[in-house]
Amino acid sequence: MFIGFDYGTSNCAVAIMDQGKPTLLPLEGHSTYIPSTLCAPTRESVSEHLFRHLNIAPSDVVGEQILRRSIAYNREEGIELVPEDIVFGQAALDLYLKDPRDVYYVKSPKSFLGASGLHEVQISFFEDLVCAMMANIKHTAEQQLQHTITDTVIGRPINFHGRGGDLANQQAEAILIKAAKRAGFRHIEFQFEPVAAGLEYEAALAQDQTVLVVDIGGGTTDCSLIKMGPSYRGKTDRADSLLAHSGQRVGGNDLDIYLALKKLMDHFGMSSQMVSGIKMPISQFWNPIAINNVEAQKDFYAKQNLAALNRLRQDAQEPEKLLRLIEVYNETLGYSLVRRAEEAKIALSKDDNYLVRIALLNEILEVDISRAQMVDAIESPKSKMIELVKEAVSQGGVQPDAIFMTGGSAQSPVLCQAIEQQLPNIPIVRGNDFGSVTAGLTRWAEICFK
Repeated sequence: MFIGFDYGTSNCAVAIMDQGKPTLLPLEGHSTYIPSTLCAPTRESVSEHLFRHLNIAPSDVVGEQILRRSIAYNREEGIELVPEDIVFGQAALDLYLKDPRDVYYVKSPKSFLGASGLHEVQISFFEDLVCAMMANIKHTAEQQLQHTITDTVIGRPINFHGRGGDLANQQAEAILIKAAKRAGFRHIEFQFEPVAAGLEYEAALAQDQTVLVVDIGGGTTDCSLIKMGPSYRGKTDRADSLLAHSGQRVGGNDLDIYLALKKLMDHFGMSSQMVSGIKMPISQFWNPIAINNVEAQKDFYAKQNLAALNRLRQDAQEPEKLLRLIEVYNETLGYSLVRRAEEAKIALSKDDNYLVRIALLNEILEVDISRAQMVDAIESPKSKMIELVKEAVSQGGVQPDAIFMTGGSAQSPVLCQAIEQQLPNIPIVRGNDFGSVTAGLTRWAEICFK
């Protein structure tokens, strides 16, 4: 049996073909989407959980070394791991927000898969994370279907990590393949996410069109200029219909991060100065909220950085603000700050103002943000997204007949307006913002595995 598998940066979804149409399966309660999150007692618990409770062995020598060290660490800490200790999706976020200090929390591991400079140990650890999430989703789907799932088409962005090129993409695909095989899939194919979304749109077309698919997800923005319609539907070779691709690791997460940076981090000391008049180092305010950057997170939460933060507080003109930043360090609040910014972004798509409330140990910090301020804060990532739209059209050498927008961040009226301004007088068609890619992957799986 086959499924289409959208292993997304923000959410994951899977679907089967049912009576000729893709049908998404519930993955968390009644929801057909599960947030791409994992929460565990310790970082080391993931590897042990796979081996001890799911009977999933490491894929190589490095993984075996990690497993041995993980088991030894958990025994030293007195952690007796039970299956329920590893949680996923909204349950993982709820557990993290309840007490960030006492758990290990990961959001959007897909963002890191193509990162340059990863060591073998880091690559193996990300493989474990992805495998655990995929195994949970596969098991949930199989329970509902009462059938073993053996084959899958997994969606992938045009570029996993910025413009890291083939090496970054090969690294990310290798991690996904190993993780998927360990989770129990036998036959694995990939399809570009914007192409998959286009396949779902194509199913409803009565005549051929040239369509610009713009997929703005949590981690990446991907654009594909595609000829589609009845003449192309169902073909196994679509090379001639794919006119251009562009993609970069800039998505909804970046909008949240920039909004947090521009509107929240001043309250933690970013724009303040030292007694000497020297400005605060920007990295100390960027790193905690750069949740899609391995090195930034590592640098901020390193043990030696606490001493640096205390020195900044001692030398600060407004030391009370630096105390808040030290609390971010001690309480691991980076994800929480970005979450508050995400809530503001969503609210400001409809409302003119939004009051952010940040619960700290000794105060409730309130920050009022206007829609205009939000638009100004996200200008940098928004501009990168529009450049990708321009690049795809330029490469294809032809104006599209329609623009098909999909992805969670495609709901943003700010982004829609920016694309309309870039490509005026071209109709914008909206799909299922969260489900189009999954549906298209499932249609492609039917072609691959029939």
